[in-house]
Amino acid sequence: MSQHSERPAGVDGRQDQSAQHTRRSLHAPKRGWLHEAGKLVKGQTPHGTSSRPHQQANPKAQQPNSETAELDQEAETIFRRTARYGGSDPHDPQDHAYEPASPADDSDSGTRVPSSPTHTKPKHEQSRRSQSDDDDHDSEQGRPRGNPDESQDPNQVEWEGPDDPENPQNWSLRRKWALTVLVSMFTVNVTFASSAPSSATQQLTQEFQIGTVTATLITSLFLAGYCLGPILWSTMSELVGRKLIMSIAMLMYTLFILGQALAKNPETLFVTRFISGVCAAAPLTICGGVIADMWDPVGRGFAMSLFSCAVFIGPVLGPIVGGFVTQSYLGWRWVFWVMMIFAGVCWLAILLFLPETFAPVLLMRKAKRLRKLDPEANKQVYAPHEKSDWSIGGIAHRTLLRPFEILTQEPILVLITIYLSIVYGILYGLFEAVPIVFEMKRGFNLGESGLIFIAVGLGTTIGGIINIFLSLRYKQLTPFWHNMPPPEERLWGSMIAGPILVLGAFWFGWTGQYTSVPWYVPALALIPIGMSFTLVFISLLAYIVDCYTVYAASALAANTIVRSAVGAAFPLFSRQLWQGLGANWAGSLLGFVALAMTPCPYIFYVYGSKIRGWSKFAPAMDLKVREELEKEGKLPEDSLNTTSAFDRNGLRQAKKDAAAKEDPEKQHQQS
Repeated sequence: MSQHSERPAGVDGRQDQSAQHTRRSLHAPKRGWLHEAGKLVKGQTPHGTSSRPHQQANPKAQQPNSETAELDQEAETIFRRTARYGGSDPHDPQDHAYEPASPADDSDSGTRVPSSPTHTKPKHEQSRRSQSDDDDHDSEQGRPRGNPDESQDPNQVEWEGPDDPENPQNWSLRRKWALTVLVSMFTVNVTFASSAPSSATQQLTQEFQIGTVTATLITSLFLAGYCLGPILWSTMSELVGRKLIMSIAMLMYTLFILGQALAKNPETLFVTRFISGVCAAAPLTICGGVIADMWDPVGRGFAMSLFSCAVFIGPVLGPIVGGFVTQSYLGWRWVFWVMMIFAGVCWLAILLFLPETFAPVLLMRKAKRLRKLDPEANKQVYAPHEKSDWSIGGIAHRTLLRPFEILTQEPILVLITIYLSIVYGILYGLFEAVPIVFEMKRGFNLGESGLIFIAVGLGTTIGGIINIFLSLRYKQLTPFWHNMPPPEERLWGSMIAGPILVLGAFWFGWTGQYTSVPWYVPALALIPIGMSFTLVFISLLAYIVDCYTVYAASALAANTIVRSAVGAAFPLFSRQLWQGLGANWAGSLLGFVALAMTPCPYIFYVYGSKIRGWSKFAPAMDLKVREELEKEGKLPEDSLNTTSAFDRNGLRQAKKDAAAKEDPEKQHQQS
């Protein structure tokens, strides 16, 4: 509540009016039709226009709103619980306890969870307050309701205020960006290893006397390791921290590359390749968590753009480097030596430069440090992470059962997983399609064929840049929606990318089939394909995280398992597909499949809010915020049904509110 709204009309009010008149006179030179027209464009109040009728028409908007405070508190509770468990809440939705916290409940705080945004108590129970103290700080509304394990327990270790420098969210921008670049390099390393040996397929067939499809397993088995790795490493990282698990996994990954470089038979090569894939899944799983640990939802969009580009830059660099190394005097084994050197450098960088970022583990270390400093006085001190359910049954439920439970019960996750799996499969299918189009049909050598992937890298970079501009739209909506904008606003990237992917698939197939078409024409088709890769992945993965919040880790695990399995399968039949059907019809087949999936993000943008309202695992906090915005008159009544899909986000009103906050005259007129 602002101080201006609490002052009675009297002497203080006359003083305010006098000060307001003085402030206005200071701005007199700015009066003019151009200045006032500019204010109208921004949605600000022109000079001489009274905002009092508007205040009378919307008295609720000018009064302190307890429901708005509750929304802010519930949103904060969701953020804190997501951070506490890393998006892998140990409790199922049906286990949630929604009653307000009471002192007697502190004993079993480790088994209680926060109020659910989609299942609420009656109004009279929600508004129940403690009558022992009139201060807002002691009211039930002043702390997370139904959440005693995050209440003000004097023995629970928390950050030292909102600006605690130990909190990764409070690190400097320079440090955050340095670590974002660092973890992106780790991602480039492991994705580079996924595709680099694909250029040595023909040499492997000659070296070990195996078939072409069998030699293709060198890529497929590595991707198959991605199915098991996320479950293993994400769980361990949430238990003991990001850095330790990254260090162990990257060391194992580096050592098993040694077995690939020295392999004397295909069995050794394939087994070590699979184990390397399992270990390589650690950066793909944990590095995204590191970014989420440091960045808030608004800034995270920019950081995730860089991270997502790194996910695709690695597979693009693989064939380029691998092709030149394989055809040189060094031979195919030096592809693995290059991979091992790169991996060793990244492992050393983890040891030297990567700090621990997982907040629950940092607070647990702080609690242990306090108990060690003063064992007697601090013997009751604890961190919430120490009371989490880390039993074998609890871990198995979260990591094995729940991902597939969510996948079978959530239509949003099912369709997004199918879409991402197809896009992921097309990416790794290109490692077989590009050699057919450029080596077999146009006579390129391995190195020259690998250079074609530069077009894919250029496209992924352009897609990342486009996503940065799309993030600005999300940033404008965040304060308007109490930091909980509709997740559907994340879908713009995939809505743009869907038609581009279809265009790129047909373009590449039909121009690549005929040798009379210059080589650069099908090569240019890979640019829109690369753009669609980045935009689809950033958009849909962010949508999953925003939809499922406290269960995001389980949803992403299910998506990763299925996506990796499809990606591992594509190289096994892509060569036969492009040779049997021809480049024109093989590209058309992929284009038709992409066309069938293109409406998905549009459907979710229109109906996603209603679907999430029925969901068991999606909190759908934005639906409660929407109801409040409708009561305040900032959105039309029943906005989900009475407005168009592209107007129901309140972007126009959000811009007006932001402009009003920037205009001091508007603020004084409304106060």
